[in-house]
Amino acid sequence: MKIVVGLGNPGEQYARTRHNIGWMVLDRIADRAGWAGRGRNRDASAVVMGHYRGLDLVLAKPLTYMNDSGVAVRKVLARQRAPLHELLVVVDDFSLPFGKMRFREGGSAGGHNGLRSIIDELESEAFPRLRIGIGEPDRDAVDHVLSVFHPTERQRLDELLDAGADAVEAWARDGLSKAANRYNAFTLRVADDARTAPAGDVDGPPGPDGIRRTRTGWRKVRPGTPE
Repeated sequence: MKIVVGLGNPGEQYARTRHNIGWMVLDRIADRAGWAGRGRNRDASAVVMGHYRGLDLVLAKPLTYMNDSGVAVRKVLARQRAPLHELLVVVDDFSLPFGKMRFREGGSAGGHNGLRSIIDELESEAFPRLRIGIGEPDRDAVDHVLSVFHPTERQRLDELLDAGADAVEAWARDGLSKAANRYNAFTLRVADDARTAPAGDVDGPPGPDGIRRTRTGWRKVRPGTPE
């Protein structure tokens, strides 16, 4: 049995924030497995489990809020009687660019309060984690992690969640070393700014009248002119 814990905060106000990308990855796995809506609350977590593509998985989203994540992780591990190497924590990391991923066998919390809580509760740093980049803050770190993704990031978020789900499955199936060799080099495609900028934004697509705003003013887009 492999236990995957995605870190995040409960509540609709946090659902689409950067800090909840661990929850988002677990939701993507649950969707793939047909487990969406089948979970139940226990051990201070929203938990769903089952057999998926030859794997026995427990997916747990702590409901304790980020700073007390360790309480939930300790309870889930105790119920499953699982050793630490069977646990994977999926966590946001603003020291990584948006879309990069890093597997680690263990280590310090690196300033992440959710990881710090887990380390304190387990009295060990020796558990695997998958760090998913949410981009470097351009403001206060707390404001950054509790903010929603920018339009160019939202455009590629589905791709990142799919890659995160694939990475978790690779860890469960092949082990951390092989998963790291494959996914630590993962790179998202470059954003297509024209797909995200609303009409009227600088360098966005033209509006219904065919007029496009540029950095030097407004201009009419002629037929056949690249947008």
